Formats: sequence, C-alpha cells, structure tokens
Amino acid sequence: MTWYTQEQFSVRLEWGIEAVEQLAEMADCIIIVDVMSFSTCISLALDNGAQVYPYPWKDESAIAYGNERGAHIASTERRLTGNGYSLSPSSLKNIEQGARLVLPSPNGSAISFRAKETAAAVFSSCFRNMAATARACRHFKRILVVPCGERWPNGALRPAVEDLAAAGGIISYLTDRTWSPEAQVAVSAYHHHSLLGISGLGECTSALELTERGFAEDVRLCLSLNVSELACRLSQEAYIAQCD
Repeated sequence: MTWYTQEQFSVRLEWGIEAVEQLAEMADCIIIVDVMSFSTCISLALDNGAQVYPYPWKDESAIAYGNERGAHIASTERRLTGNGYSLSPSSLKNIEQGARLVLPSPNGSAISFRAKETAAAVFSSCFRNMAATARACRHFKRILVVPCGERWPNGALRPAVEDLAAAGGIISYLTDRTWSPEAQVAVSAYHHHSLLGISGLGECTSALELTERGFAEDVRLCLSLNVSELACRLSQEAYIAQCD
C-alpha cells in the first residue's frame, strides 16, 4: 500500500486530474464533481434527454471532434445571450431531447476525458443529483470521489469549497461504507453547509465570480439540491442518463 492511496477504505477522495492519474487503478468507480459548472451542465442536459461528450481542449479541435460525432459544439465562452450552448447551465435548460453536445472544459471535461481511459465506471455529479449518484454507485466496491476544483490564473489547482461540499453530500449517502479521513472531511463540509443552508455557498469564491460576471441564475441552478433522479454515467465517450 502506498501512503496516498487511501486503499484501506472503500470510499476515497482526492482532488483534480492527479487523483485519476494516481488512484484510478485502485477504483471500481470514479465520481467527478465540478459544481460550477461542468457537472451541473451534464445533469441539466441529461434531464432533458441529451447526451454530452466531455472534451478537454477549448480550441478548434473541439469542432472536428463534434462533427465526427454529429454533435453540437458548446461555445468555449460562457454566454449571457445568443443561440447555442455553453458552459452556462442556463443555456442548457431547454436543450432538445436526443441532442448530442460536445462540452469543452479544462476541469470536469479534462478529468472525464482522462478517466474514460481507465477500467473504472465514471460518473459526473453535483448538488442536483447527489442521492441518485450514490444509488447508482452503491454496488461498486471501491469508490473514488474527485472534486475538480478551479484554476488560478497560472493554471494551478484552486480547491473549491462547493466541490468539496457536494462530494461530501454524495458520500453521506454511502452509509454502509468505510470513509477515508479525506472523505470524512468532505462529509463534514456538506453537513456544515446543509445546516446553514446550501444557498450560503452563493458567497463562495466561485459563485461570486459568476455573479459578478452576470451569471447569478447559473449559481442558483448549481446550488439546487437533489432535484434530479438521474445519475450521469460516462458510456464510452458520452455521458448518458442512468436510472436507479
């Protein structure tokens, strides 16, 4: 056993793409948590009957990737107005049933894209579908929960409290498992914020950034609790809905 693997516990937690790089071999299931906004976008799109292809690069290669799959390509910039889709959850509230969407993102998409190369089942989750995700993953023996965090301007990982709390919310439903200390801290963060009201996370750094840019509605959507009954599972290249 390597000191950082948490393998003596059935539910582990570690941050960012390095968690997948270092711990995926010891996981049967990986849950990727990127609340603001990748995982929330996935949940909203799948609730409407769409499929979402995660893609890590915000460049012209995304267009070719989407065209090869007959998919719409989300704008690489979050947008307030205009047609089409973006990383703004509001832009996906009315996505049509059966649509295919390529969603470029440097955090949730990049980690999903890497995780699909592993042998583990891969899920995306957020506050919207915590309970549904836990139900879908309850049969897996070794679960790795990966809060994605955000990025500083220099590209370094910035741990995000909303991702930690949502990760803890998912873990809190896995009551028949052993939790690593890292997982236990996430559960404590979730319970703390749920007692105060999850809407209080509207004052966290990520939410303030979105609000200042005019995306207060996205923050509201991202902080909706268990409003979806669908888990979001990566099937080959695309996230699809999985019912319990």
